[in-house]
Amino acid sequence: MFSSADVAAIVLTLKLASLTTLLLLLIGTPIAWWLAHSRSAFKPIIGAVVSLPLVLPPTVLGFYMLVLMGPNGWIGQLTQTLGLGMLPFTFPGLVFASVIYSMPFVVQPVQNAFEAMGSRPLEVAATLRASPLSTFFTVALPLARPGFITGAILGFAHTVGEFGVVLMIGGNIPGKTRVVSVQIFNHVEELEYTHAHWLAGGMITLSFLVLLALYVLNPNHRKG
Repeated sequence: MFSSADVAAIVLTLKLASLTTLLLLLIGTPIAWWLAHSRSAFKPIIGAVVSLPLVLPPTVLGFYMLVLMGPNGWIGQLTQTLGLGMLPFTFPGLVFASVIYSMPFVVQPVQNAFEAMGSRPLEVAATLRASPLSTFFTVALPLARPGFITGAILGFAHTVGEFGVVLMIGGNIPGKTRVVSVQIFNHVEELEYTHAHWLAGGMITLSFLVLLALYVLNPNHRKG
């Protein structure tokens, strides 16, 4: 069935996807709010930058992140200055790359949810003398709940299925950066098709379950 190396890859993948999803919800929510309500001339530019991972080949994105996090890149120089060392071929590097790579899968559903609720609920809260911060947490967030559910599920599933970016940034280090997609690749290279079938089947099952959760938990999908 699953070897010890397979189990280690599964655990690492779930850890990576969970942490990435949590960070994306924290980082992506203010970005989505700004994109939903800003009238800045820079809005199209920021929106395009956030959405770039949707159209860029993973190897292109991974290559430039590798350059930026390298010893001559500004991110690499910053992490060295802060005493954090280099990010490439480490788990924190995988997390950083995954946050960038999966960002549009979280930001866009949340942004759409903020836009769909309109300005009326916010205006009503303002007439009741609610502060902007209180309005955001007590009105906007509950109304945008379906978008957060969709974003969290899609962000988690997309991170689990990463291959090109994680291979470029993390390499293939057992127990540290070797995720399930890379482990499947290893099995295929070594002609271990039985092990590859087990892991690939597990990925298909997980993908189905998270999409099923999307339809079950998201009221908008149930109404459709």
